[in-house]
Amino acid sequence: MSRRRGGNCPNSLEVMQQLVDLTQSKLSLDLICVLPERESMSTRFITQTLGSDVNCSCCIYRQHLVDPASCYVFKSRETGSRTIVNYNELPEMTFDEFKSSVEKLGSIEDTCFHFEIKPSALISVELENPHRLGLENLAAEADFVFYAKSWAQAFGYSSMEKCLEAQITVLPKAKYLCCTWGDKGAALLTRPENACISMPALAIPNAEVVDPIGAGDTFVAGMLFGILCYRDDWDQTRKLQFATELASLKVRQEGFQGLGSVVGHRIERR
Repeated sequence: MSRRRGGNCPNSLEVMQQLVDLTQSKLSLDLICVLPERESMSTRFITQTLGSDVNCSCCIYRQHLVDPASCYVFKSRETGSRTIVNYNELPEMTFDEFKSSVEKLGSIEDTCFHFEIKPSALISVELENPHRLGLENLAAEADFVFYAKSWAQAFGYSSMEKCLEAQITVLPKAKYLCCTWGDKGAALLTRPENACISMPALAIPNAEVVDPIGAGDTFVAGMLFGILCYRDDWDQTRKLQFATELASLKVRQEGFQGLGSVVGHRIERR
């Protein structure tokens, strides 16, 4: 049995922190989420695993609660299948709480928010759970939209390319639309050209698949890193290739530690 910090946005931040440190990019990383009381063992564990370069001062801390949102993953040694049980007693973040946390950040000029909405800032949204209401409306306001395979298949799309092409008339504001498709790789559609490109995942033998949990979060981190830090230096194919390779390398290891050093030479050669 192993215990580690999770959460889609914290996962992406952990990977981005490594990439930012590796390239010495001037990018400030801040987390806004709901956590147990500030001095609880759980909160200290979460903040310590993120490291000092991720600012957690804008999080919402729930006093008198000590357990974080938790995800229990049971993996079968015989078949490799996973059963996931989610548990969360923390009250969800309200709009007023989010607004207050954003105000603590100060100026939001040249800021990218993943996954909330704020005027005058870049907005990044991930659509993963097809049963979660309101995501389509949220995506309609976003600049970057990430579709998971589970979401795309639930809405009847048979491939990542078909999913993205169907969104051209649905998402008028989006500049980048991405869809991940597991071991098939990922696709990227960019505006205003409406050009769609695909990138296969790195070939990984079954024997080398160690931990696929968080591969999608790693892809998001890789794309946002490329868009924000190498916007003009990398073309769209390079951005997509980097994010896809990063996610492929992640499944070969437990957790996210050390991904930056593993992928360092891939940044340098670009």
